[in-house]
Amino acid sequence: MKASAAFNNFAINDITPAVLAIGRTTFPQALISALRRVADVGHCMVFSFEGERSACLLDAGNIPTGRDLGIAYAGHFHQSDPNRDAIFAGHGEAAPVLLPTFARRAYSDSYRKIFFDDSDIVDKFATAIWVDDTCFYVNFYRITAQGRFTPEQIRRLSAVAPAVSAAVARHFQLDATADGDPMGRLKTLFATGQPLALLTGREKEVCLRILSGLSSEAIAAELGISLHSALTYRKRAYERLGISSQNELFGIVLRLMASRSLN
Repeated sequence: MKASAAFNNFAINDITPAVLAIGRTTFPQALISALRRVADVGHCMVFSFEGERSACLLDAGNIPTGRDLGIAYAGHFHQSDPNRDAIFAGHGEAAPVLLPTFARRAYSDSYRKIFFDDSDIVDKFATAIWVDDTCFYVNFYRITAQGRFTPEQIRRLSAVAPAVSAAVARHFQLDATADGDPMGRLKTLFATGQPLALLTGREKEVCLRILSGLSSEAIAAELGISLHSALTYRKRAYERLGISSQNELFGIVLRLMASRSLN
């Protein structure tokens, strides 16, 4: 159990830069860089669904024809995506949806030719999250030169999928043309969002630095307190929030980010 928690926290640490880039023009590059650290993802594409309409929101990575694929998918291929039923079955659910394991045979001949054969895609992992009546569908791809995702890489992607999908949703709810102040938004969230607002000042300072990817030793040094004090503040904060891990702290923050607007 402890090993699993440590594994998940390690994977979450890998995506911290992407979380801090939410709402900034650097988000696409920060996201694909994070996904490469997590599981050597080659390419990432994000689509939205609103009723029968679909749009390609993000295209980043090593597939040269990504833009063309996004246009084709949003144009009409989204209607024949075998994941569509599972995606729409999750409408109204608060938790992200992990889509079934990739299987080429589930796709039509024309779909396979354009999206896998011509583009050199050999594997994909996907997740989706609904925010009100809008779905954000996040796809992670690997090309032939990379080979298929290993079981370990699938476990890592599964661990970060809830945080990544929530981060993607929050990013596209913000004005992505402005750099903004990601740490400022986090501080606002801790000041006004429940249950984070229940924390004491020092507990908030420690948690903000945990979200920034700092170790307990680095937090203690930055705040000018002992390591024992840093660990105590973290323990008290987790107890007050009813959580036991960094992964759960990220979950609280990203759920709040995805469900509200921060000015």
